[in-house]
Parts: sequence; C-alpha cells; structure tokens
Amino acid sequence: MSEAIRILLQTTIEPTADDWSIARFGLLREHLATLRDAHGNAMCEVDARDRTAPAGQPDPVLSTLETSDYDELWLFAVDTGNGLHADDCAGITRFRARGGGLLVTRDHMDLGCSVCALGGVGRAHHFHSTNPERDPQRQCIDDVATAYIQWPNYHSGANGDYQDVHLEGPPHPLFAGVRFLPAHPHEGAVDAPEGDASARVIASGRSRVSGRPFNLAVAFEASAEGGRGVAQSTFHHFCDYNWDTEKGCPSFVSEAPGNALGGFPPAQASIRRYSRNLALWLAGREVEIEAIATAP
Repeated sequence: MSEAIRILLQTTIEPTADDWSIARFGLLREHLATLRDAHGNAMCEVDARDRTAPAGQPDPVLSTLETSDYDELWLFAVDTGNGLHADDCAGITRFRARGGGLLVTRDHMDLGCSVCALGGVGRAHHFHSTNPERDPQRQCIDDVATAYIQWPNYHSGANGDYQDVHLEGPPHPLFAGVRFLPAHPHEGAVDAPEGDASARVIASGRSRVSGRPFNLAVAFEASAEGGRGVAQSTFHHFCDYNWDTEKGCPSFVSEAPGNALGGFPPAQASIRRYSRNLALWLAGREVEIEAIATAP
C-alpha cells in the first residue's frame, strides 16, 4: 500500500477576502482529499494556506519547506510582484532539490511575477515586465476586451467556460484522459526555458480572439536540479470560480462569466482528472487511465 501523497496548496498573499486567497481554491482541495486508490485508501493528504508573513519578510513554511514532510508544493502566485521573499525562493529550491514535486502557476501580465526569482520552474514563466516572451511578435495584447490588462493575456474564453487542450509532442502522462481545461479571458505565458533539457511544452490552447496558439503547461522531468515540476499558464485552471461560477469571485473581476462548463460533464471530469494526474505525476507515481475513485 502506497502512503498518501502530502500536498501543500499555497498562495503568495496573506489572507485577503477580496482577492484570490487560498479560500478560493476549496473545490480543488476537496477533490484531492476525496481521491481514493484501488484499495479505498486516501490518495492525498492536503493542507492549504496563505502567507502568514507580510511582504518583505520570509514565510515560515515556504522558507523552510525542505525540512517539511510535504511531497509536493502547488504554488498559486497571485501577487503583484512581492509575493516571495528571497528566503522563500531558497526554501522552495531546496525542497525541489531534495526531490519534492513543484507546480507553479500564475496569471496575466505581471500577476505572480515573484516566481521569476525561483529559477528552474520559475524560468518557464514570462511576464510583461520580467522575463518577457522571447518572440517580440508575442509581446502584444490578445485579450482586447479588458483594456487595462497588458500582455501576456491570452483569451481562451470566459470564466465558467472550458477550452480544448491540444497535446504537444509525445502524449504526456499529465494529460492522460484530459481533453479540456477551464477557460479564462487572459492567461499568462509559459515556455520551456532555453538550455533546460528536462523541460518541454506538453499542452497548448488557442485564443478565441486572435486564433493564436499559446502554451498551457510545461513539464520538468526529475533531473540533477531536483524533482518533477510543472509551469502552468494560469491559476484559474484550479480556482473555484472557474470550476463553478456560483462560488463567486473578487469584486475587481469585471468580465461577464460563461456557463458552458457547468452544463458539460465531460469537461468537469476532465479538469478533475488533470488535478489527479498532477498529484500522482509530481509524486513520481504512475498515472493510470482508470476512472477516478472518490470517497462517498
């Protein structure tokens, strides 16, 4: 019998009711906690937290993460640039170096750009002001409806809708049984870092405005740098509002939501499948094709 995978879901901001704090990722936490293996045992043990230290000070958990018994860190970078202290980045780097699995995800423009200081998986993220996309032709606005948001802002659809996933290269275990992900009006930009042979783009989407393809996920195989990792284009693939718009959103969200996801069970199953695949793959375990088992 395999031991339960210990997962930390973590944001880069302090608890804030009117923001993308960890409370807005409750459906993900619940889903992971209810997964069962073939013997009916819990597959994951999940903790979820925001920062407990203000900007400019190390977070007591992230800065010492390598000493924890967590197997994986799912980092939702929802800050505007100051979400990670240098000691936090060092702790996360040591955590991955000792074999920990790491998901790092952000959003449009400069939202979450503190992850650039991570190196490794952080280098896969491109922002407006830091580490912009290498192709100058991509340094342009894609989501033209939300005028105050600059590039990168790839429009895959309305919050509450879903998007088709296009596999890149040989099919990756992370996308076994996955055809759809939640849509978002302005996704960020990720790509495999130059010179990193452990990383490759494994899935892409397509803008519903420009028709331009953009990367959804970059996978990092285990290497001398550490455990497996994933760079994801937006944390909206995981938050409550994009799984179920009735869960609500912060007051600053101005776009009208869609409702396609709620009426299409295959897409609902697909996004939960992806979360399950992530939990298994980041822990170095086999990703099966069988149906998901959940607790009653």
